[in-house]
Amino acid sequence: MSLKLFSPWTLRSVELRNRICVAPMCQYSTPDGVASDWHMVHLGSRAVGGAGLVMAEASAVSPEGRISPRDLGIWTDAQARALAPIVAFMKEQGAVTAIQIAHAGRKASTQPPFLGGHPIAANTEDGWEPVGPSALPFSHGHTSPHAMGERDLEKVRKDFVAATRRALAAGFQVLELHMAHGYLLHNFLSPISNQRTDTYGGSLENRMRLPLEITDAVRAAWPEHLPLWVRISATDWVRGGWDLEQSVTLSKILKTHGVDVIDCSSGGMTPDAVIPAGPGFQTPFASAIRQKAGIPTVAVGLITEAIQAEHILVTEQADGVALARELLRNPYWPLHAAWELGVDVAWPEQYDRARPRS
Repeated sequence: MSLKLFSPWTLRSVELRNRICVAPMCQYSTPDGVASDWHMVHLGSRAVGGAGLVMAEASAVSPEGRISPRDLGIWTDAQARALAPIVAFMKEQGAVTAIQIAHAGRKASTQPPFLGGHPIAANTEDGWEPVGPSALPFSHGHTSPHAMGERDLEKVRKDFVAATRRALAAGFQVLELHMAHGYLLHNFLSPISNQRTDTYGGSLENRMRLPLEITDAVRAAWPEHLPLWVRISATDWVRGGWDLEQSVTLSKILKTHGVDVIDCSSGGMTPDAVIPAGPGFQTPFASAIRQKAGIPTVAVGLITEAIQAEHILVTEQADGVALARELLRNPYWPLHAAWELGVDVAWPEQYDRARPRS
């Protein structure tokens, strides 16, 4: 039996064995940005578990682009070399390998969530000064970011390109630009965090300028035969902020700039947004962007059941599904989903004796 969830998905020269994607999930598990044994087990087990694509967590393009002092990084060659054997292992297990490259913007310099998630003052040992389009802090208690000048803008463009080249050197097959969740590129898109009066602020065209410049620079550095994804927050969930209409416009333009997939999330711009979270609550964004922008989308957000994921795909609301917390709870969710849906998929030979037979 063949279902949409377990059908192959071809993007440029890359074919996913199914439509199940491991969403990028920060692990906050390195003091120096270098991937460790934890990352090998975390990412490798999801590849063993049968996902079609496994995406490494938001990886900072510069030290100041980290969310926390313990973020994974890709601003040095040593960081790329540490990722290479992890990438190789995931490929051996049949997964397409992906990485999300990111800059935290005004939400930088905080503790990991499991240590409280509190802002770290710039004048302390572990802290640094965040940057953003405007000197507007994320919330009370956060350091006001340095409003970026032309030199800062040029640096961040170069940082994304250098990270792209390192991701390629590490062997990744898919690259994702992080334009969501209140981080730097989302900061430029949203009028809540971007109150500039120059060519990088004000109108929608101006607010999209830096994200599109970085997209173009990255696409030029990323091989033409490999897919480029972009994750967006389809809405800030705040009146007067970034919204679905603007997301559709951005997605149409990104398609013409060589982007292959829009990964549709939401929120993260303000700490007090009221978000109506529930099963599949962000799927309508993926559906609207897919239909109105004419670009493949990935749906994400409280997708937990196999039949739910299949329904999203068979009703053409999205082209793929990305799971996060559910795959933290169960790295082998794809194998279990296949069994639940009556699809015969290969298990790792080391685990085949445990495969359900009826």
